[in-house]
Amino acid sequence: MQITRTKIIFIAIFLICTNLLGYAFYIQKTEQILPCPLCVIQRIFYWLIGLIALLTIIRNPRKLIFRICAVLMVIFSFSGGVVAIRQSWLAQHSSSLECGMSSEEKFLNALPFAKWWPDMFEANGDCADVTWKLISLTIPDWSILCFTGLCLMAIYTLLSNRNQS
Repeated sequence: MQITRTKIIFIAIFLICTNLLGYAFYIQKTEQILPCPLCVIQRIFYWLIGLIALLTIIRNPRKLIFRICAVLMVIFSFSGGVVAIRQSWLAQHSSSLECGMSSEEKFLNALPFAKWWPDMFEANGDCADVTWKLISLTIPDWSILCFTGLCLMAIYTLLSNRNQS
């Protein structure tokens, strides 16, 4: 079995996503920080990116399917980054507005994810509540960096695979 550079990158993407989801669950349980609707949306994007990376690793798809998977990962990581930017903005401007996500919260809590694993995917927190920081960056700030890195990794695999054959 030959391990290519792109396969190593997909393994890294999968491991990054699983570690991020695991750490989110860990700080939720140890720091008692409830995930807000925007956090849950980001978790779903991490889950989707990781799942696509895992399926790509296992299946070793043909070039067209590989490109579709890489494009989906770019779309999901970009979308997750946009959600993280929105959450970061809400946290910075929490004095002027409230999260007001009751309709999104109801929608997210009705999804199969929330029923399947409520501790991970049920939205109960406030988007503007900032209680955790690492190196002066909040959870949404770190999420912006992570989604940016995942997006760049997916773009790299897309472009490097395009140049081969």
